[in-house]
Amino acid sequence: MGAAIRRPLTEMFAGSGLRDEPWVLHFHCYLLRDAAGRLTLVDTGIGAADSPAASWAPVPGTLAGELAAAGVAPAEVGAVILTHLHSDHASGAVAEGRPVFENARYVVQQAELEAAAGPMLDDVVSVIKGQLHAVDGDAEVAPGVHVHLAPGHTPGHQIVRAGEVAMTGDLVLHPVQLADPAIPYLYDDDPEAAARTRAEVLARLRAERAVLATAHFAEPFTAL
Repeated sequence: MGAAIRRPLTEMFAGSGLRDEPWVLHFHCYLLRDAAGRLTLVDTGIGAADSPAASWAPVPGTLAGELAAAGVAPAEVGAVILTHLHSDHASGAVAEGRPVFENARYVVQQAELEAAAGPMLDDVVSVIKGQLHAVDGDAEVAPGVHVHLAPGHTPGHQIVRAGEVAMTGDLVLHPVQLADPAIPYLYDDDPEAAARTRAEVLARLRAERAVLATAHFAEPFTAL
């Protein structure tokens, strides 16, 4: 399931050197259900009206409504994988000072936790700390669901694989980066590392004929 907010954000693709054309930034989260009915959620979106994303994103997000429409209660989710701790990917993990997914493990890379600061540390990480499951590099975090460290956008950015589908977080933010992974984005923590990781991971995914489940493209799924 790809859950997008109703009011995508229009801005420019900052730092890319592309023509000044509007970029419509969508926000997608993904719900995985395996054959045994176990539920894993990848990213939690921009969160409530008072979330850390409120200073720049069109809050509130609609994840809760999307889950309800799919017949899923938050308590049924067994694992929440956060690709990274930017406010548009992790703010929906908490609401009213409590974890939204009270029975879930929150899977985050150790490097990402070590780099956490500001509102994301104070308002998100500190709230879910009792449910945190830190991983260091590649790991199987649920049956058939693997995370792979893909640093650059943030120190502990990770992607998620489930069969042929790769949920890529902010590995790629704009479709032009599929054709040219070297195109930078202003908000990558380490643009050179991000470009290198993007090129390496996309080459591998193409060789495997994977399907990308992106965070910010207009269409959630892209076949390579």
